[in-house]
Amino acid sequence: MSPTPEVAQFHVINGIGILSLDSPPVNALSAAVRTGLLGGMQQAAADEAVRAVVLICRGRTFIAGADITEFGGKPKGPGLGEVQDAIENLDKPVVAAIHGTALGGGLEVALCCHYRVALESARCGLPEVNLGLLPGAGGTQRLPRLVGVERALEMMTSGRHVPAPECLELGLVDALAPEGELESGAIAFAERVVAEGRPLRKVREIDGKLEAARGRPEIFEEFRASIARRTRGFLAPEYNVRCIEAAVEQDFAGGMAVEQRLFRELLTGPQSLAQRHVFFAEREIWKIPDVPRDTPKIDIQKVGIIGAGTMGGGIAMNFANIGIPVSLVETSREALDRGLAVIRANYERTASRGRLSAEDVETRTGLISGSLAMEDLAEADLVIEAVFESMPLKKEIFARLDAIAKPGAILASNTSALDVNEIAAATARPESVIGLHFFSPANVMKLVEVVRGDATSDAVIATSMAVSKRIGKNAALVGVCPGFVGNRILSARQIQANRLILEGAMPWDVDRVLFDFGLPMGPFAMSDLAGLDIGWNKKTSKGETVRDVLCEMDRRGQKTGAGFYDYDERRNATPSPIVEKIIQDFATRDGRKTRNFSDDEILARCVYPMINEGVKILAEGKAIRASDIDVIWISGYGWPVYRGGPMFYAEQVGLGSVLSRLQDLAKEYGDAFAPAPLLEEMVAEGQSFRDRGF
Repeated sequence: MSPTPEVAQFHVINGIGILSLDSPPVNALSAAVRTGLLGGMQQAAADEAVRAVVLICRGRTFIAGADITEFGGKPKGPGLGEVQDAIENLDKPVVAAIHGTALGGGLEVALCCHYRVALESARCGLPEVNLGLLPGAGGTQRLPRLVGVERALEMMTSGRHVPAPECLELGLVDALAPEGELESGAIAFAERVVAEGRPLRKVREIDGKLEAARGRPEIFEEFRASIARRTRGFLAPEYNVRCIEAAVEQDFAGGMAVEQRLFRELLTGPQSLAQRHVFFAEREIWKIPDVPRDTPKIDIQKVGIIGAGTMGGGIAMNFANIGIPVSLVETSREALDRGLAVIRANYERTASRGRLSAEDVETRTGLISGSLAMEDLAEADLVIEAVFESMPLKKEIFARLDAIAKPGAILASNTSALDVNEIAAATARPESVIGLHFFSPANVMKLVEVVRGDATSDAVIATSMAVSKRIGKNAALVGVCPGFVGNRILSARQIQANRLILEGAMPWDVDRVLFDFGLPMGPFAMSDLAGLDIGWNKKTSKGETVRDVLCEMDRRGQKTGAGFYDYDERRNATPSPIVEKIIQDFATRDGRKTRNFSDDEILARCVYPMINEGVKILAEGKAIRASDIDVIWISGYGWPVYRGGPMFYAEQVGLGSVLSRLQDLAKEYGDAFAPAPLLEEMVAEGQSFRDRGF
């Protein structure tokens, strides 16, 4: 078999066979690439003039991983195991020449080579855990043999892309080549291997670093404890750990058997299916069907932000982080100084953890200037308003901005729920107005809802999406409606959570069920964290809700040491007898009959209205795709990745089952659970969201 000519070329230079792969965009391990690899090794084996082989890739990267579009499909071409055996068992040294990234299956191929040379800018890793998987081609068995058990555990459960200099220190690569000299450096290395008579170094036969871990089960016990919080609910990290345990406890063949069994279990399980859905959803979210890809974008070189509070300051940091200067405007010197001080403190905290240098702190804070004059925003290309959620206030600000901002500048509101069209109407350029709903803390959270108004121009939409990507966010384009997409769905859940506690469930029951489902916290714990007095007015409060009563008692959440929960000095929460009595008093006053609820009932009452609201949002055209809703809830609200988002979860449960449960709930609890007409239509016609064009 010869290399597949369209993706692989084999030629010989002074006795060194060069097998070049070229399969854009990332040389993924497709059937054609595997065929080319196998053919190249067979050609090298048959050519007596070849003394060693260099495996190198063209384009921007080494083999970046498996072709996940083949997952679950009918196998084509040679299997990866057959290719790896051909590389590892070749009776001539094989040197992998790595640039860009060697990830997943790409690194597993490199680990079957006898030696590895990398550019200093290259990165290596086994990130399968991020797709709910483990390396299924020997990576779990070979990596710890080179880098040691502790480092393999860290790399495989984090999916981290390790820089080449660190790979050299770990023993993952054998030499570094200067930029622009990878091929010549790899050839020179191969020539030295031949000249010095170095052995054919099979990683599978290396045992020293595994021997150091044998008889030390505490390595695994301590590591599991260290990642427990970060990996809560995920199967893949634990399965990766088990494979490395097998590498230590068994021979190579036994370890491979464990790897294959656990890989198949994950591949066919619901978590990996969900995580692969999210992988593609986060790429599809950038595609806007009615905004042409070649739409001209506005050059964003200066940004203005109105409001130096928590949101404004966090938003400013996003732009300073990528080198864009920001002018931060406030109405008082005290508020401005406080906002700038918080920004500096955030950067210094990051530096104290080793994630920024002192020079970085000064550079980034230096890019953020303060002002008390809105007129200083006259040259900004993008102005983001981030003030209190008051429509009259926002309209006043936008009317002033209209007279100050230069022609063509984007005028954006960070509103989380208000009508962007009404805000735009306060200007003479509604085509320049858009919503950019950042999530708090804005310098940390990954999500931005980009809210297009009726008049927002394509250029403003395209630019807003592009600049969101530049600052490292997942940006979802949504339409104008109360709460947009994320908070509208959240509201549907919150209504039911508040009703549940008046019907017999306690706040900690509801929170526990949703936490066990995989969310970072339940609705009542979240309210305590944010502050119960957000949107509450002491002067107008009449004790009409449980929240009103708690705020009137100065139980306003974690910041006051009490809210729905009681908190100790470290903000550890415990159920509150006071709150339990308040809730019981409300139920008695309203003549409600209370009862105990099962966990399944609580989950259905909270989650099914979210799904139903999501279907309504799709029917109204306020979100482009069901998967966009999933990304919003994963990136902005902590929906567990291994459940794929609320709309994906609905399809896993079965849309028919969702409809049936909503119908039952509607009979018992009324119109709040009335199924969306679109859901009824889809079930009647046996359609999925994608079938329906969502």
